[in-house]
Amino acid sequence: MLSRSHSISVLGVLFIMIAVGQSAFEIAQGNPLSETGIDFVLISLPGMLLLYVGRWLSTIDVDRALYLRIAGWCLGGIGVMLVFLFLRAIHPGVATSFTFGERAIAVALGSVAGLAIGIHDARAIIREHEAKRRNDQLERARAELDRRNDELRAVRDELEETVDEVKRSNERLDHFASIASHDLREPLRMISSYLDLIEDRHADDLDSDGKEFLEYAIDGAERMTEMIDGLLAYSRIETQGDPFEPVDLDAVLAAVRDDLQFRIDEYDAEITTESLPHVRGDATQLRQLFQNLLSNAIEYSDDPPRVDVTAAERDSEWAILVRDEGVGIDPDDQERVFELFQRLHTVDESPGSGIGLAFCRRIVDRHGGTIRVDSEPGEGSTFSVTFPKA
Repeated sequence: MLSRSHSISVLGVLFIMIAVGQSAFEIAQGNPLSETGIDFVLISLPGMLLLYVGRWLSTIDVDRALYLRIAGWCLGGIGVMLVFLFLRAIHPGVATSFTFGERAIAVALGSVAGLAIGIHDARAIIREHEAKRRNDQLERARAELDRRNDELRAVRDELEETVDEVKRSNERLDHFASIASHDLREPLRMISSYLDLIEDRHADDLDSDGKEFLEYAIDGAERMTEMIDGLLAYSRIETQGDPFEPVDLDAVLAAVRDDLQFRIDEYDAEITTESLPHVRGDATQLRQLFQNLLSNAIEYSDDPPRVDVTAAERDSEWAILVRDEGVGIDPDDQERVFELFQRLHTVDESPGSGIGLAFCRRIVDRHGGTIRVDSEPGEGSTFSVTFPKA
């Protein structure tokens, strides 16, 4: 079956065959070679052009349906020329008629004219299709962009709603903590007062067990007061913190060492530090953060405590490392230590409310960082605190 791309080439071959046949006939008739040669060229050149264009069209990326369209224009050119020749032959005022060679030349030139129009028409169609394809691509791209914008708006609205909910939650937590601490403080204060009165007025009347029980009660009331104070401070980290500003961590650590100087001297602790960076944050809360970390490092270290504070720069953040040579933390407990009121030691082994590291994590969360601990029992601990670069 003849392919569409070869239909134009067939027309070219047909004109070349007509040129050869016409030339052979004229030579047999004894016509001059010059006239025969000119006729051959005028008939065969359009054929060669059609043959070349047919083969060229088959090598380029053109819609196959356009091949027949171009061939149709070629046939249309031939048809127009045939109509012209027919009208010329029947014209009553024209006595001279064309020879076969002249008719063949006219038809060949008509096919070339049709070919030119067909190629121009095909190019116009190709440009139109390309423009439509690009418009379709732009429409799809715009639809995809609109879809993504809608998704981003939905995510933004969800984030704004989440932020608002977090703010409301923090406000409710602050309000609850204030009320709870007030409601708990009053009966606790009354209990403590009566315990003090019993101790002052009736201590001599109590036996050893009674005195021991009274001591336990007073100690429990004091620890309850500490827990209430800690819970209230914990709830207010987000709502009552100072605005962020550039903070020199070297100055913060120096202030913390001054605050802990008595304990440092008491335990004969050695604290070594490297130069620390500047970060954006709440200086007061950062001071509380490092005071808790250094205090724990001293408290849970072997005698004499050795604590090392260093800084490591990463891609978009600073990591502050607090290393000690203390008792260490079991890997199973390394996440639990950051939860409220979670203690790894009894009150007799180590005083405190069990809120310190939870307090640290909440401060670090507010500053957009992370805190974790790497440790093995008996091999010390390394607390890593990260902050975004200022």
